[in-house]
Order: sequence, then C-alpha cells, then structure tokens
Amino acid sequence: MPQETKRTEQAIEQLRAGLRGTPYEGRVYLVGGYVRDKLLGKPLPNDLDLVLEDNALELAQWLYEHGIAKHAPVVYPRFGTAMVTVAGVPIELVTARAESYHAESRKPAQVQPASLGEDALRRDFTINTLLENLHTGEIIDPLGKALPDLQARLIRTPRDPKATFFEDPLRMLRAVRFAVQLGFEIEPETYQAICEDAHRLAIISKERIRDEFTKMLEQPDAARGLQMLLDTGLLKEFAQPLLPMVGCTQNRYHQYDVWTHSLKAVEALGASADWELRLATLLHDVGKPATRTVDEHGEVHFYGHARVGAEIARQWLREMKYPNTTIERVCKLVELHMRPGEYTPRWSDAAIRRLIRDAGELLEALLQLAEADMKAQRADMPHTDLNALRERIARIRASEDTRRWQSPLTGEELMHHFGLKPGPLIGKLKAALTEQVLEGRLTPDDKARALQIAQELLHQWQASRS
Repeated sequence: MPQETKRTEQAIEQLRAGLRGTPYEGRVYLVGGYVRDKLLGKPLPNDLDLVLEDNALELAQWLYEHGIAKHAPVVYPRFGTAMVTVAGVPIELVTARAESYHAESRKPAQVQPASLGEDALRRDFTINTLLENLHTGEIIDPLGKALPDLQARLIRTPRDPKATFFEDPLRMLRAVRFAVQLGFEIEPETYQAICEDAHRLAIISKERIRDEFTKMLEQPDAARGLQMLLDTGLLKEFAQPLLPMVGCTQNRYHQYDVWTHSLKAVEALGASADWELRLATLLHDVGKPATRTVDEHGEVHFYGHARVGAEIARQWLREMKYPNTTIERVCKLVELHMRPGEYTPRWSDAAIRRLIRDAGELLEALLQLAEADMKAQRADMPHTDLNALRERIARIRASEDTRRWQSPLTGEELMHHFGLKPGPLIGKLKAALTEQVLEGRLTPDDKARALQIAQELLHQWQASRS
C-alpha cells in the first residue's frame, strides 16, 4: 500500500474512532475524490473532504479539543467550512450548503445551510457527489447520477452545465483535467457548454488557471487534454502565445504542423515524465511560427527558433505566475533543445563538455526532450543516435571531474592582477579561460598559464579597439 494511501486510511480510522459514540456518529460523510477513486480502484488522494448536515465549524473545533486534530481549525464562517489536519492528512469539513453567485465573480454571493442532496447540486461533477458514511461505509448517490456516470466513464455536471460553470468557470478546465486523469469522456451537453462559455474563464485568476493546467500536465495522457483545451476554446483564454503553432506547416523532416508535432512529442515522453518536462516539450517549438521563412527553393526554415521560443515561453510563464525556478528550467530546455539532435560522431570531447556544462542538472531531461522531438518527426528520416551521445557523456563524466570545468582564476584574482574594475570584461575573461579548460588546452589548476592567456587576450582586445 502506498504511503499516502496508508496515511489517508489512518486519518479516516482516527476520525471514525474519535466520533464513535458521539452525536456525530453516522452523520458525517466522506465526499468527492476519496469516494470516487476508491470505487475506481485508483490510489487514494492525500487529502479528504467531509460533509454533514450540521455545523462543520463546531465539529472542527470538537476534533481539536479532543486531540484528534493536531492544530486549531482554520475556519471560513461565511462558507461554513473549516480546515484541520488528522494523522498528517489535510481535511476540509463542510456544512451542507446551497449557494448563489454574481456573474463577475466565482465567490458565492449567498450561502445557506441545505440538505445533502442540495449540497450535491452545487458540486462540480456528478462523480464527485458520491457520499460514504464515515461509520457505516454505506455509499450514497444523492442525485442518482454519480454511479451510472462512473460506470459509463462520463464527466457530467450535477445540473444544467451552464449553471454549474457560471458559478465557477474554472470547472470547465477541471472537466478537461478529470477527463484526462480518469480516462473519461465529457458528456456532450457538458462539452457543448464548455465550448460556448470558454470566454468566462477570463474572470479566473492566472494562479488558479496555472494550478489546474499544471495538474493536467501531471497526467500521462496530458497531450489529449491539451488538444481538448484547443478544441473547446479554453486554450485561447490563457495561452494565446501557443495558438500560432496551430496550422504552422513545417519542412520535409515533419509530417505534422507545429502544434500537432508538439503534442506528439509530449506523448512520446511516456508516463514517467514530470510535468515540467511535459511543459518544456509543449513549448519547445513555440518560436517556430515567428521565425518561419521559405527560401528560393521552397524549403522551410526556422532559424533561431529555439532562442526566440525561450523568450516567448519566458514571457508567457511569467504571465501565468509560474515560480522563477520553473521558468528558468523550462526556458533553458527550450533554448537548448536542438543541441543533442545536432550530435555527430565527429563532435570533439570539448563539444561534449560544453553540452554537459550548458545543460547542467537538466542534461537528462534535455536528452529525453530531444528523443521525444525526434520520435514526433517523420519516421522515414534519419535521426541522431542519442545512445551514442549518452555513451560519450558517460565516458567523459567517468574520467573527468565536471565540477572543475571552470576558469583557474576567479574574478577577484583577475581584477587584482590586472588592476581592473568589476564589469563585463571580467566575465568575458573568465568565459574565455573556461573555454580553454573545456578545449583541454588549460588545466583548472594552472593559474600561471591562465594569467598568461588572459594577458594575451587583453592585448588582443585592446589592439582591436585601437
């Protein structure tokens, strides 16, 4: 049993034991993802949702006072919800409620207590309305729709989909994510409502869209979800820079347009790829439409598309509020993605060293992206032997200390010896000395030779300016 599943079961047992013999026994229900995934035989989520036709805030306080919850509850009185942690598992307790909304906001304008059946109507999809009595284990389908939809593998809203999506337009994005995550189809009326109301995603914050988009990228079948986002019109509401890839035809090495090729590459990564690598693979050719040219022979070229793509990706990822660490990793992969594919047996060891240095900790991810990129091209075209490249990388790593591939002289030493001030010239000198190390013409310990080379370079640069 996975550790997360074990913790979830422990939390449920502690709740069950703690509430046994109290007025709450038999009146508290597990709801949502836990019940759904348990019935589907999938790994259990690492958080829980509980609902009851009573005051959830009072129950949360009771759990804390009786030592079942390890910290005071975080309460949201307006919504009748509270957050606690039991056995290390985050738990949201909800008072069964009905809600009403204004058009310009996803936050409820009015909230009032309701029955379990009325509470189910306000939820996003039928498959998330199933209840399991905490103590008896009885499964309840309050709307009579969830179990049939679970069996039919359908994503359907509990009531009119336009009403459900009006309350929270992010649910349209969640419908796509659940379809991908569970391998379900979106019920036709629900799908049509998404297509018609995709523009409503505009009232949702970039952070919430980003989080839902990332959850979709975490799924092995993420490429299917990306195509659904395009087809429904959701993609254009938050990813405009990706749209020029659609229909952008390529050269003789490709059978697909840039968009379809990118999705094929995401598919080719396989189920074990992490979401950042999938994101980088989606974006690896985002610079092609802006750099597409056709020469006098009718040949299509994309000169500089990796560099341009990295800048387009950086701007979009910033707009989506991704962390700087993610932005830098993804953009580095986009900028370097052509390098492994250019490998030939004629590459010098210095060229291999530069690739290792430039890719750093992302080298394996870069090789995986390059492999996926080639798999998504025409199968009848010659492809680079990346296994041969991997072997050469392994040999160099085994025989050399890659941490010592740096200038023998620090910036401080260069400034002190030549009487220079901090500035771009120091960085230029260090880079030139590092190149000498990578070429094998200079050892990392040879400071005397490094000073001599630096002196020669300074003379050359000064002469070129005079």
